[in-house]
Amino acid sequence: MDLRKTFNSDEYNYDKSRPAYPKELFEDIFDYVKLSGNSNVLEIGIGTGQATLPFLNKGCNVTAVELGDKLASYCAQKYSHFDNFSIINSDFIEADLPEKSFDLIYSATAFHWIPKDSGYAKIKSLLKSNGAVALFWNHPFVSSVSDETNLASMAVYEKYRPNDKTTVEFDSIKCQEQINELKQYGFTNIKSKVYKRIRRLTSEEYISLIKTYSDHNALPEKVRKAFEKDMKKAIDDVGGVINIYDTIDLYLASI
Repeated sequence: MDLRKTFNSDEYNYDKSRPAYPKELFEDIFDYVKLSGNSNVLEIGIGTGQATLPFLNKGCNVTAVELGDKLASYCAQKYSHFDNFSIINSDFIEADLPEKSFDLIYSATAFHWIPKDSGYAKIKSLLKSNGAVALFWNHPFVSSVSDETNLASMAVYEKYRPNDKTTVEFDSIKCQEQINELKQYGFTNIKSKVYKRIRRLTSEEYISLIKTYSDHNALPEKVRKAFEKDMKKAIDDVGGVINIYDTIDLYLASI
């Protein structure tokens, strides 16, 4: 199974359940690269557009590339009232895009699906001489041993997805690895920043969220349904709400 294609199964739930990104993150991007109505911006893996609106509202000409045909069609309709938006339904590596034409290329919780060698090479070929890249991810954490809502969910995960490895929260070591990767591929003026937040979701909202995860959708249907039933009961038994501890990491670089 190509796990990248599991996101294409329910575009409406994906748009409803996936979180947006902090306002401060976009402010930091705009401080790093000066964008205007004449700027050309490329988004890799738009999904249902959780990170797109700030660039459209900035007046940038936004081109998005999305592998999933349902997701691409959904975004085409969602942003149809913007004259400065276009979308290409394609794999990023295979997409026919003009070289040296983008002021900024960014990707929100998607670039890890792209092969590194070809992905970074293509980004560099598409950026203008003074262009920039912004890569960012959201890392949800629901394994806090000091949080009873997390302990409840952990018991269900252990039942259906036993794992010898301890689940750890995203930390600064991972940031340095990404910085080193950008250096390795020839990017300069690298900056990074981490943002924290806590989301509180009802049991129904959390089930809707995990249905957007590729590893969840890859489970056999019978197992998946039993998992969802037990997860809902576990959260309801501790008050009906689960706390999600998000870490969002941003990396900015130039060529």
